[in-house]
Amino acid sequence: MSDQPVPSTARATGPLPEEIAAALKRDPAGLVAAIIQQHDSGEVLMLGWMDDEALHRTLTTGRVTFYSRSRQEYWRKGDTSGHVQYVKSVALDCDGDALLVRVEQVGAACHTGTRTCFDGRDLGAVVSAV
Repeated sequence: MSDQPVPSTARATGPLPEEIAAALKRDPAGLVAAIIQQHDSGEVLMLGWMDDEALHRTLTTGRVTFYSRSRQEYWRKGDTSGHVQYVKSVALDCDGDALLVRVEQVGAACHTGTRTCFDGRDLGAVVSAV
């Protein structure tokens, strides 16, 4: 891969552009859901949460940064696991309450070690014939 990893000590602090900040509809904790998708296959890998700073870091560093609701801190995917997410595009949905982050996933996306957070978790829904 030609993208060079950003050192884990790198910080991309700063405000979001006003037009992006104004378009976001955050939950009461100030967070927006971020759906992470493999850019070339369309495979849905995981869901994480971002506040304005995590989104700013994601938009400006080329690597995905989340906000951990449980630890109440920022974390960049791959800094401890080596399972890095390189940003290919970021889009906001029509309501402004969800992000679609298309990535090049290196290694497992799920903290359990599976490719996606959805592997082996099918709920057995009845499938429509239409």
